[in-house]
Amino acid sequence: MRLQLDLAGRRVSGWSPPPGMYSVGGCFVCFGRGGSGPGAAGDAGWAAAVAMVDGRLGSAHVSEGAAGSAYAAGLLAAREGPFLEAAVASLRVRPDVVLVNATGRDHPRRAGLALQLGWVVDVPTVGVTHRPLLATGLHPGRERGSRSPLLVDGQQVGWWLRTRAGALPLAVSPGWRTDLDVAPRVVLAVTRRARTPEPIRQARRLARTARSRAGSGTSGGS
Repeated sequence: MRLQLDLAGRRVSGWSPPPGMYSVGGCFVCFGRGGSGPGAAGDAGWAAAVAMVDGRLGSAHVSEGAAGSAYAAGLLAAREGPFLEAAVASLRVRPDVVLVNATGRDHPRRAGLALQLGWVVDVPTVGVTHRPLLATGLHPGRERGSRSPLLVDGQQVGWWLRTRAGALPLAVSPGWRTDLDVAPRVVLAVTRRARTPEPIRQARRLARTARSRAGSGTSGGS
């Protein structure tokens, strides 16, 4: 918690997409199911990371191991962080920015897993989730690209972003070295026909495939 507060308050140089093509990464963790409850220490887990340029896969890596802690709200980095760090750090193509299946500034201490991961691997990050952690806000218009603020205690920490016309919006929050302007721009740039950004979709597919090959059983993810 002290680290989260420290990271949230740091003044760091911002990042914005460079002219032309740039590499966008994505990462995702899934755990084997079969036990009860939200997750325990020692659970088998698989994390995948990818780097994509202009819609093409440039590099991918899957890491696996045992969860270091049980699930605890607001402390997801203790459970998933080591898997994601290993996967992202092992990519042969270093992404310019990474989309993380976790929150960034939408967090009790304004430093969710997406922000912490970016600090650890020294890469700008954006948090992308299906629903906010704490933030609230009205849904945006139904057309692609519509967005509306997500707030915590009156402070904007992210956006509801409509990535596909008529589909449910995603909760997008800035992470390490990104802001409220850059975060939705990056997400829209790498979202094609599906609702979920392509780098996260590819990472999710790889993680779940690795789990299936290991014989862990059920589908679903963190």
